[in-house]
Amino acid sequence: MPALSSSVGSGAAGAAIFADSDSRRYRYFEPRGKRATHYEDVTVDVQPDPERYLIQNWIISFANGKGAYVKDATALKSSNWHAFRAPDQEWERTHYQRQSRIETMVQSVIANARRAGAPANFDKVWQRILQAHLGAWKHAEFGLGTSLMQAQRYGYTQMINNATLTNSSYKMRLAQDITLYLAEIGMDIPGWNDELGKVAWLEDPIWQGTREAIETIMGSSDYLEQYFAINIVFEPLVGELFRSGFLMQVAAANNDFVTPPVISAAEADYERNLANTIDLIYLLANDEKHGGENRAILHGWLEKHRALADKAALGLQPIWSMPHSKPVSFQDVRAQSQERIGKILGELGLA
Repeated sequence: MPALSSSVGSGAAGAAIFADSDSRRYRYFEPRGKRATHYEDVTVDVQPDPERYLIQNWIISFANGKGAYVKDATALKSSNWHAFRAPDQEWERTHYQRQSRIETMVQSVIANARRAGAPANFDKVWQRILQAHLGAWKHAEFGLGTSLMQAQRYGYTQMINNATLTNSSYKMRLAQDITLYLAEIGMDIPGWNDELGKVAWLEDPIWQGTREAIETIMGSSDYLEQYFAINIVFEPLVGELFRSGFLMQVAAANNDFVTPPVISAAEADYERNLANTIDLIYLLANDEKHGGENRAILHGWLEKHRALADKAALGLQPIWSMPHSKPVSFQDVRAQSQERIGKILGELGLA
């Protein structure tokens, strides 16, 4: 293993040999492939680590003596926190570009639909469902986004923080998209009530299990528990269940061809976030030194959050009975979600 400045006790030029120390490219990390990607160039080792390059230890520490980033912010342990590379290779510029494209698409869909008078032709019962239950779901997305925003502060490396923060950004964008979408189509539907979603979220028994699951995640002090609980447990059992299993499958049958494209970007978001989470959790679950201990912790998190997610999913069941046209049953969609989480856990070796 190449010597680092921290191990030789000096930061002077030539004191350590590292990747590309004889190159004018000045790369000081080992890329995953033959060549470093742009993502790696702008992400790896951007966040300080005294064990790698800060031989003087943290430049700034908190009053309790701890540095800006600490390993004990999570119960999980790693032999090398810097090994993780997000499969989506997303950093600031690519993230902003993708978000911008999605917003352009969403706004175009809504504008074209309103121009054609589509919202007024939605089934009347479906209009009420959108007000109350899609309106409630925006609070779920906001809660998950808020949790991830808090979680990203504690990631030990920039690669972990990038993946967590972009995940948060996608959630916040969707909550905003739903809010604006409902407000805009509401201008074309007589008697529209923007407050029904908030009332449903706070008071309707259908949503209280979902609130409990999300507020439990938000209350965790372990940032990787939050990341794991959201993407490995809650999303396949509740998030996909409601977005793909209800909104995107039932809307068209009730004369609504607008809601599915507005929601569709969220499913692509989740595929990216899931791939990132699986890679990180797999590394930790199979760590050469700490894998066994980590798997025990992960099983504990799984048991805790799966019970809450199952309760949340079952609480949502009455919504499937509400529309006039019911092209899918809750039981079928629920079976798909159980199969989905089974495959995810199998990939991680946690089934």
